[in-house]
Amino acid sequence: MSVSAQVFEIFHDYTPLVEGLSLDEAFLDVTGSLRAIGSGTFIAAEIRRRVLEEIGLVCCVGVAPSKFIAKLASKHAKPIASASGVKPGLGVYEVVAGDELAFVRPMHVKSLWGVGPVTLEKLTRLGITTVSDLAAIDVRALAGIVGEAHAQHLHNLAHAKDDRDVEPNRESKSIGNEETFSSDMYSADDVWVHVVRLIDSVSKRCREEAQWPRTLTLKIKYSDFQTVTRSHTEQTAVTSSQAMLKMLEPLLTTIDVSRGVRLVGVSARNFDSDGHQLSLFDEGIQSSDAAALDEAWAPATQAIDDIRERFGDSAIRPASTLKSTDTTTSTPWGPRGVSE
Repeated sequence: MSVSAQVFEIFHDYTPLVEGLSLDEAFLDVTGSLRAIGSGTFIAAEIRRRVLEEIGLVCCVGVAPSKFIAKLASKHAKPIASASGVKPGLGVYEVVAGDELAFVRPMHVKSLWGVGPVTLEKLTRLGITTVSDLAAIDVRALAGIVGEAHAQHLHNLAHAKDDRDVEPNRESKSIGNEETFSSDMYSADDVWVHVVRLIDSVSKRCREEAQWPRTLTLKIKYSDFQTVTRSHTEQTAVTSSQAMLKMLEPLLTTIDVSRGVRLVGVSARNFDSDGHQLSLFDEGIQSSDAAALDEAWAPATQAIDDIRERFGDSAIRPASTLKSTDTTTSTPWGPRGVSE
């Protein structure tokens, strides 16, 4: 049994309501277990103890009335790195009902889900730096800055409103990103730079949602709005951006980009939600073997995810994308995501 499966098995000992976010992260609704087992903090402490004793891993737990606040609380439970070294974290951090606003209002606005580099720049220009600043802005005024749907989302979070339930069987039909350009591209090399950017984001989201795709699709739209799609399916699900790029690379060669490309999109589907199956034999990495490449990159992929979790998504970027000034794209970084 994999380490991830062992961790989730412990989760399920306390509640059947477990919504996986990644291989080692999940939301748990323990409301139905409080009377039989104990308080939320007691259950959190028990989970930490068992994960350490049975698996040898240290985990951090946030306890709160909502998923949004619990996610933020879990970060407060983690060790704190400084120039003088790493200070042990609390392990368990609880935000009790009624204290959500006091907890979230002093935080930097970039702590909120949905505040990426583009949105952060727009808010910063208006002097909005804290969640408290954001909460003071009328939602209609905010809609003029970031759009109506996004404004309502941020307004709710700034007021600590999150009524989403834990969804044990939540699965995406597809996970994708796409970008529209202000001018046409005629070079396959230029298109590939953006494919790399897009797949970097898609692969990260797949790992966060614990969805391992076997099918990838490349989408190209020309300036006359004609759309061309190409798909590739592997027998084994993959998780790393390198393996996904290996699957997409031959697809681009079948598309005529000389007509002028105005939009590029990539999407992943046909998921194995139980995790990807590794090859049983080490036969070496062949140029067309996405599964073997995925295995080889597994440690590096995990390290990249850990660094980005600690320092932000921009801490590590694909080298090929650094050659691009991003002046042709409508969004400098963080392409538009699509989930179904």
